[in-house]
Amino acid sequence: MIVHFLIIVPILTILIMLFVQKQQVIRAVALTGAIIQLLIVINVLWQYVLNSDMTTGNVMLQTNVMWFAPLNIHYSVGVDGISIVMLFLTALVVIAAILVSWKEEYLTKEFFVLLTLLALGAYGFFISFDLFLMFFFLELAVIPKFLLILNWGSGNKTYSATKLVLMLIGASAILFMGILGIYYASSNGSPSFNMLTLKDSGMAYHWQLIFFPFLFIGFGVFTALFPFHTWVPDGHSAAPTAGSMFLAGISMKLGGYGLIRLVTMLMPAAAQFYSPYIVLLAVIGILYGAFATMVQKDLKYMNAYSSVSHCGFVVLGIGMLNPVAITGAVLQMISHGLMTALFFAAIGMIYSRTHTRIIKEMGGLLTYLPFIGGLFILAGLASLGLPGLSGFVAEVTVLVGSWQLPFLPYRIATIIAAASIVVTAVYILRAAGTILMGNTKANHFDTPIDARWYEKWAGVLLGIGILIVGVLPFLILKIISPTIHYWQS
Repeated sequence: MIVHFLIIVPILTILIMLFVQKQQVIRAVALTGAIIQLLIVINVLWQYVLNSDMTTGNVMLQTNVMWFAPLNIHYSVGVDGISIVMLFLTALVVIAAILVSWKEEYLTKEFFVLLTLLALGAYGFFISFDLFLMFFFLELAVIPKFLLILNWGSGNKTYSATKLVLMLIGASAILFMGILGIYYASSNGSPSFNMLTLKDSGMAYHWQLIFFPFLFIGFGVFTALFPFHTWVPDGHSAAPTAGSMFLAGISMKLGGYGLIRLVTMLMPAAAQFYSPYIVLLAVIGILYGAFATMVQKDLKYMNAYSSVSHCGFVVLGIGMLNPVAITGAVLQMISHGLMTALFFAAIGMIYSRTHTRIIKEMGGLLTYLPFIGGLFILAGLASLGLPGLSGFVAEVTVLVGSWQLPFLPYRIATIIAAASIVVTAVYILRAAGTILMGNTKANHFDTPIDARWYEKWAGVLLGIGILIVGVLPFLILKIISPTIHYWQS
């Protein structure tokens, strides 16, 4: 029953905000709702640990109620190891995004309602075990993204918002064709959207080959798969800080989660057939994103192209199809969600004080903004894979899993992906050295005020997450590894 509250609480939070007028109360309601959601996720984990032997990886806390009988659509929700860690990621990023936006003055009510609606879509997506229900929640989050960029964004926001929504809706149309294909091609002869039923019944090999590309491309667009990544730099750069945090920290994970859950686990034979092409696209994305990042002059564009490269590691781990690599892909989704959300939060804090995101126009900021500068450095070091932080654990796990496959092209791909880390170190250290430790350029400051209390809490929350994943990865592995083995069995 507790799982339902991940949907109920955001709805109640939105309804309360609609009837509140004072800005401070609206912010408090949004934050309270987000904290309650985190507490619910903690409770879900606790019940999952108590009611599971942590070795089978099967779905727990399930509810399966008929929603629309003529098409056999169910309200089917539950959790397993993978969905639980993604719920934790969502809860942390949402709280941090609300805190970073604490002083939002323009259309405050509408802003926090849309942000909460995004959270509702993500929570519903991660607990859904009915394909139609999952698709419903995936689409629920598209329009709020468009409105957040259009109304609270900067730069060429109309173009960026329109491009984002057109590409994501186009991807959804392709994805829905694949879902319908799975629905009708189930081997048991009875059309079903239920993932557990589909896993047990299987699908004929020729149908897998036909419908696999639809699902792969559809979810691939959401996860910044090359060459369908072009909405990411424009969307991230134009979005408000909270929007960028959500897009990079959570929205792009919807695609990776879908690739793991539907593409590789429901169509394993087709995944084996298409694996070389998946790996090729992943390596291209890793290299392209890394080198494109090196030439960026805008901090947000730098982080956006960096996301393309880091999400390439997710696709690489998925394409290798062995448990270690897929485990690394899940860890990379968590790591990227935390460090990129922190990066965008730090960039937003810097921009609010310097009124610029151009790297060469800033310098010596660490003197004025030691806490914000520290957040920037922490996110950067996690991004380049410093041992002890989340990025190192995630990318090494992907690379180790990839190297285990004796196929020579895969080992070459692994070497190329590993080499990209050097490029990442170059652009991260260069940017940090220029804006934080270069010659002082304080002419853009209104007042050189370091992080305020709400910004500090947002940074600390995400920073703790990065450290926990980096120092105590076995806690996460105990949760996700049994699930990966269960779905691949």
